[in-house]
Amino acid sequence: MPEPHDIPASTLERLVDVVALPIGRWDADARLVFCNRPYQLWSGRTRDELIGQTLAQLYGDEAWERARPAFERAFRGATTSYERLLRHGTLTGRWARIQVFPDADASGQVHSVYTIATDIHEDVTAREALIAARVRLDRFTENIPNPLTYVDREFVLRFVNKAYCEMVGKPADQLLGRHIGAVRGQRRWAEHEPHFRRALEGKTVQYTRLVDGLANNLTGGPRWLRTSYVPDFDAEGQVVGLYTVTIDVHDLTVAQEQLRRSVERDVLTDVLSRRTMMDRIEAALVTAVHDPVALFFVDLDGFKSVNDRLGHREGDALLIKVAQALQSSVRADDAVGRFGGDEFLVLASVRGQAGARALALHMLEAVRRVSAGVPGGGVSASIGYAIAPADAQHPLKLLQCADDAMYAAKRLGKDRVQHTAERSSAPSDPATH
Repeated sequence: MPEPHDIPASTLERLVDVVALPIGRWDADARLVFCNRPYQLWSGRTRDELIGQTLAQLYGDEAWERARPAFERAFRGATTSYERLLRHGTLTGRWARIQVFPDADASGQVHSVYTIATDIHEDVTAREALIAARVRLDRFTENIPNPLTYVDREFVLRFVNKAYCEMVGKPADQLLGRHIGAVRGQRRWAEHEPHFRRALEGKTVQYTRLVDGLANNLTGGPRWLRTSYVPDFDAEGQVVGLYTVTIDVHDLTVAQEQLRRSVERDVLTDVLSRRTMMDRIEAALVTAVHDPVALFFVDLDGFKSVNDRLGHREGDALLIKVAQALQSSVRADDAVGRFGGDEFLVLASVRGQAGARALALHMLEAVRRVSAGVPGGGVSASIGYAIAPADAQHPLKLLQCADDAMYAAKRLGKDRVQHTAERSSAPSDPATH
């Protein structure tokens, strides 16, 4: 079987003439010495217009500058290729890949080179679109104001953006390729590790916490941050790593807390609101059979005269002091709320009627101490109370019983305490009721 270099050139040229791809042969001066029929169609010229012309004469100096390095390598015996945007005929604006390979004789001398053109326009445009999208994505992730990272399954940092570097106070080259625990320290890693591991199980996790000492915090003081841990799945659905993005939710968290307090707390006195107290009473009655509770209805005596005599500002100040006094009179897990106006509710766990009365007297004395500081005095409290489940087992019924007992205390002379079961009894020493 003859070697390729033993086959006459005319035979090879007839062979390539039937190949559907544009093929040309060029001499050492880059002159076209042969081309097949597809090449003529591809170039938009006749054979007579092509043969003997240099590549620069046919397609311009720009095209030759693109081709020159590949031609030089091919004449040194290497097979190579290059890409260029076509500027001729109906193919103007389309991308082609030109393969260039040597035509060597038996001694290995290269006297000419062959070129084969392939249309790669769709591939190039898709590649450029992908590159452009990647550039946009890189620009976005790099400049997004939220710290962003990507870690692999071993928790090694593979990507960090500028905001993350600013947050931790370190440049990217001191972060990438390192375990995130080593970067952030053992204490922080222990705090975050459970969330990372849950994300590796395929779950998106969020963690909100108060952070102090942020490198890029211009406002000073701790701020609420929320980190989302988002798993990265491969084509088979396996988690190959995870993204973390951290956002500052300080203003939102503070606003939500203020909103929650505005619903849960009385705006003036900061004790629980009427609505919250009713919820607490309802919840306490669920277990009252095993854990008895007492509900105290506290109404200030003579409060209107304080408003009339000293003004509403002093009246509001008095309500705040009474609320504080009642709060300090009970345990931390007991509930103090403002029912409305100068009326307060106190819900407390008790062991029995004797314990409830003792607590009521303690609150009565606390109000007396507050009254001692009011110019002109004249303020006291009437306190009625009821015990669940002995006196009532329904929230509204328990409230009604305590309210009735409070009015009984007022009828009996004010500045006293009264249990609902004895609200019709005759008055005696107010300090013992």
